[in-house]
Amino acid sequence: MENALGLSGYQALMMTIVFALGILGIAGLFLALFWPKRWRLKYRIEIGFIVMLLALAWYAEDSSSRIFTEYQDAIRASGVLTAEATEPGGTFDRELRVVAFQWGFAFLSDDNKISRNAVVVKPGERVLFRIFSNDVIHGFNIPAVGITTEFDPGRERDIWIRTPEKPGKYLIQCLNYCGVGHAQMKAWLVVRA
Repeated sequence: MENALGLSGYQALMMTIVFALGILGIAGLFLALFWPKRWRLKYRIEIGFIVMLLALAWYAEDSSSRIFTEYQDAIRASGVLTAEATEPGGTFDRELRVVAFQWGFAFLSDDNKISRNAVVVKPGERVLFRIFSNDVIHGFNIPAVGITTEFDPGRERDIWIRTPEKPGKYLIQCLNYCGVGHAQMKAWLVVRA
């Protein structure tokens, strides 16, 4: 099944830098506490460190915005954005229970099969998502079908969509900041004929 949590490209680079800075910071703290000889950093080093952190924040924001914009442009260019939320009531081709947790989604089908971070549907299906959070407030966004919702822990929220007609892999993401791993809280709506 599709894995939405794989780190690649700039995400892997940023995670590596964050862990390296964390380890260096802890090592520096122990050196400052236990080294018998007191030492002080020069102001140039402190200013350089701050500039480096600002550059990393800018790089992360720029990369994230660029990737999101490319994704949205590809959706618009492909003409996929024809899916729409359906009216409640009536029958649905599929009913899926979705459990949102820090930091992922689990999809439970009618026959109680569990899929983590990906769900496979057919083109043009009417799908009912019954979404539930077991920990904090999460968001559920499928940009390709133009639907977004937010849901509180302990309460179920229902969303009805018609899946895109064009086969492909469409992003599902959490839009509410839900903790440290929020940026990795993604899943895929996989449309297969």
